[in-house]
Amino acid sequence: MYKGPIHCAKHTVQNHGVRGLYRGLSPLLYGSVPKSAVRFGANEFLKTQWRTRHDGSLSKTGSLFCGLGAGVSEAILAVTPMETVKVKFINDQTSAKPKYRGFLHGVKEIVKQQGIRGTYQGLTATIMKQGSNQAIRFFVMDSLREWYRGNDPNKNINPLITAAFGGFAGACSVFGNTPLDVIKTRMQGLEASKYKNTWHCATQIMKNEGPRA
Repeated sequence: MYKGPIHCAKHTVQNHGVRGLYRGLSPLLYGSVPKSAVRFGANEFLKTQWRTRHDGSLSKTGSLFCGLGAGVSEAILAVTPMETVKVKFINDQTSAKPKYRGFLHGVKEIVKQQGIRGTYQGLTATIMKQGSNQAIRFFVMDSLREWYRGNDPNKNINPLITAAFGGFAGACSVFGNTPLDVIKTRMQGLEASKYKNTWHCATQIMKNEGPRA
């Protein structure tokens, strides 16, 4: 349907106006606060636990596993229910006859029709996606900080350099797990029922649409 992000944006504006680009904003905002709280809180907690058990040091392996733990934690506690609602809400609002009057009404209808499990569709794919995402992100970020500081662990890092490191780490995480994000989104959409599980979803995408999907 869409040839690329620019075509998608143009098509959306033509059919739904500029406001169409902000469909699903409410659940995104509602989910950002708890997601960030769980992500960074879990990461710091796990790093503290790792350092306690390894003479106060954090190895690259430790950074990787702490990031993985943070990603899994946010997937279970915050991301999966919010992402499921967001994806369903966006799909519904861009359909010919939207049935959700707003975010809260959408949540109510999803729970009414599918139960709490309806907000946890694609849990396995989300755990895989968020776990790998944060493992890569925190590993790259911590590695860059360590490289920049060299032999001086207390060396201050310029905020602009920190921002650059963060941007690079984010790009690495996105590049590394985009396939999992596609699977997760399909598993949480309005047509998720046609997939038996995460693996079935992945194989169907590859079979019917190819790796570029």
